[in-house]
Amino acid sequence: MEIRNSTAHDIEDIFKVYEQASAYKLQVGNKGWKGFKLAQVQKEIDENRHFVILEGSVVACTFVLTFKDDVIWKESANDNAIYIHRIATNPLFRGNSYVTKIVAWAKEYAIANEKKFIRLDTHSGNDKINNYYISCGFIFKGVSQIKWTPELPEHYKEGSFSLFEIAL
Repeated sequence: MEIRNSTAHDIEDIFKVYEQASAYKLQVGNKGWKGFKLAQVQKEIDENRHFVILEGSVVACTFVLTFKDDVIWKESANDNAIYIHRIATNPLFRGNSYVTKIVAWAKEYAIANEKKFIRLDTHSGNDKINNYYISCGFIFKGVSQIKWTPELPEHYKEGSFSLFEIAL
């Protein structure tokens, strides 16, 4: 297993994993993603904020970091934190506990970059994923109501999001 920055070469595989993860979310009765714009992903790659987890040469998982999240975390967005978004796992590798691996990697990354928190969010009302994030070391911090803006992915139109945090 290797975690590395995504490259333009990975884009096709990243979007395939996003599509598969979205379909899985809908299949198990959760709110799904509504797709992502190529320009957005390319920008994240160019800014060295988009990552893949490789198993051999195969993209097994992908995720994005941000360093501020005003829309979701509101006034807390001024805290010195990293925010993990869009964790998506290739169905061939589901069950490999990639979130725990991302958390271990993110702790090292955050400490090296003098951050005090690791945060993430997910659609509210999904007890299974909420409990999984808690089992990975996150603390539930509440629910945030999102005011959608055109810069946000479409799935943020769907209301409330559960907030999770690890203090370092």
